[in-house]
Amino acid sequence: MEFNYENEINVCDHYKLCGGCTDLDKKYEKQVEEKKEKVKNYFLENDIMEFPLTDVIQSPQIYEYRNNMELSFGDLEIGGELQLGMHLRGKKYDVVTIDGCYLIDSDFRKIIKTMIDFFRKTKLKKYHVTRRKGYLRHLKIRKGINTGEILINLFTTSQKEPYLEPLIEDIKKLDYKGELVGFLHTINDDYADAVKTDELRIYHGRDYFYEKLMDLKFKISPLAFFQVNTKAAEKLYNIVIDHLKDEKVDTIYDLYSGTGSISQLISPHVNKVIGIEIDENAVQQARENNKINNIDNCEFIQGDVRKVLDENKENVENIIIDPPRPGLHSEVINHIIDISPKRIIYVSCNPKTQAQDLKKLLYNNYHIKDLKLVDMFPHTSHIESVALIEKD
Repeated sequence: MEFNYENEINVCDHYKLCGGCTDLDKKYEKQVEEKKEKVKNYFLENDIMEFPLTDVIQSPQIYEYRNNMELSFGDLEIGGELQLGMHLRGKKYDVVTIDGCYLIDSDFRKIIKTMIDFFRKTKLKKYHVTRRKGYLRHLKIRKGINTGEILINLFTTSQKEPYLEPLIEDIKKLDYKGELVGFLHTINDDYADAVKTDELRIYHGRDYFYEKLMDLKFKISPLAFFQVNTKAAEKLYNIVIDHLKDEKVDTIYDLYSGTGSISQLISPHVNKVIGIEIDENAVQQARENNKINNIDNCEFIQGDVRKVLDENKENVENIIIDPPRPGLHSEVINHIIDISPKRIIYVSCNPKTQAQDLKKLLYNNYHIKDLKLVDMFPHTSHIESVALIEKD
């Protein structure tokens, strides 16, 4: 399905059903203004009255910007036709096929259509969570927007052993704008409706892809976290870099460092980066990306941020924080206050919890010097926030 980029508003056929986006029927400028007002209210609700929030940095692409989609197999009604896509708004189990989605890459739409057409012919059933029966679970598609590399990962149970070669041949023959570098089949027999790996099979190519951010190259494994909007992520990371370029930074902590993208992008502007991340696989990948990019001043520690900070009381003057949506644990905030850094850069995908955390830090002689919003998620209610706070 194609759409007109010049249209002021594009609304796909399944917009009223799908829970993937909420604001596709609004002008983009209005979306941005509403997000800005929402963030302002989060800060005011937490008694933060002074914050230098001006314009929102808009996404370079407002359509086809998503580089990562996790889709579910399901149906719209009990016993109905097989679907592959997103859950319906307000529904836990019902699923609608989104092969006409405006937010995903055009190559993704081709893959979804080919995949659902194939499995509808096979009569294979979706996995039923409560009955614990069925075969088809999820489909995860990822793409390096700057490299064009595409990785497909099909999640099923082990309850059947279907012949997938015809599907893979159809997938390989598609006319991609990018390049298919891997087709994976992941076995997941966990009872919960979550994306997990019991066994990974490689049917084509490799089990990773590469993406580039600015001057660096990143190897990304099937389930590793990476920002879903590559072009907007580059805008966000440039804000972080700009906060560090003014003066020479000795050692900086990068808390919740993930696969090390922020650590490595800021590495030319600091003497040493210490990344702390609980996910062992992410830490291994960060170390591998160090080697790929010939970076020797980034160190990554695997462990819970609370425990690592408790055991390492080094008084660094700069800290970067990029936590999950729930924000910072109270113990982490206390450890940061004990370290007493001169400057903190707080990157957040959830400004509501960010405002709650900043309120506690501001009570300890900090002030917000800069606050910028980056719209990483057009046509949804979400937005990314970068706050620079400094010691009074």
